[in-house]
Amino acid sequence: MIRRVMTSASALTDERLQDFLDSISSISMSNKNRDWYNVEVTAAIDGCSIKGHELNPSTGSAIIFLRNSLVLCVPEKGHLAHYPRNLVHFFLDDFRKNGQDANGVVMRAELFSISPSEEQLAWELMCYSEHEVPNIQASVSRWLRWLNE
Repeated sequence: MIRRVMTSASALTDERLQDFLDSISSISMSNKNRDWYNVEVTAAIDGCSIKGHELNPSTGSAIIFLRNSLVLCVPEKGHLAHYPRNLVHFFLDDFRKNGQDANGVVMRAELFSISPSEEQLAWELMCYSEHEVPNIQASVSRWLRWLNE
């Protein structure tokens, strides 16, 4: 009989995985996509040290921040992609000083990778009103902390 010894690191990893799965369960998505997260994604990241995650509630897509990389999850395509941290960068465009851009965007942030075009990471956040700016700023802050660890 093999017995798994629960260390504080593995307990934290399990807690962060459960936090991620709880976030997934809180959004509207098909049972097929929810099952994909619970089975396929969970199996793929089993034992990885999860640092955090972000979820796009409108698409069901997610990014999972690991110690030295991140994983992009796109349930509609059944697509998992892994990006080493040293290939991930971000841009932040703040249109408040000079007015909104042509599409009415007040602020836009993008987490992206330097990789072949068919495999690029392009995680984009946009807001259309000033009261949404703190949410984007909080995400960018998390991105920077992770990138600079």
